[in-house]
Amino acid sequence: MNLQYLRIYQYTNVITDIIWDEVIKWNYIAQDTVGKQLIRSADSIGANMAEGYRRFHYKENKNFLYYSRESAHETKCWLNKAYKRKPITPIS
Repeated sequence: MNLQYLRIYQYTNVITDIIWDEVIKWNYIAQDTVGKQLIRSADSIGANMAEGYRRFHYKENKNFLYYSRESAHETKCWLNKAYKRKPITPIS
């Protein structure tokens, strides 16, 4: 199976595009502090999935999936900071 067909990988690409589209609307200080970290952590979710996907050993793939999961936790942290600092508002 090709990585492009995995729904979780597709979802991460959609989410990272949404995050990018929002962050580029922020003012400079918000972009430079929270925004850059948010984009990096969100992009890292899919990047780690892709890096581990075709690894020869199952254990290597598993490690990259752990990294991906932790990047998702980091992204959640940055989203919470952005919400508290007001560059973003909840989606209704």
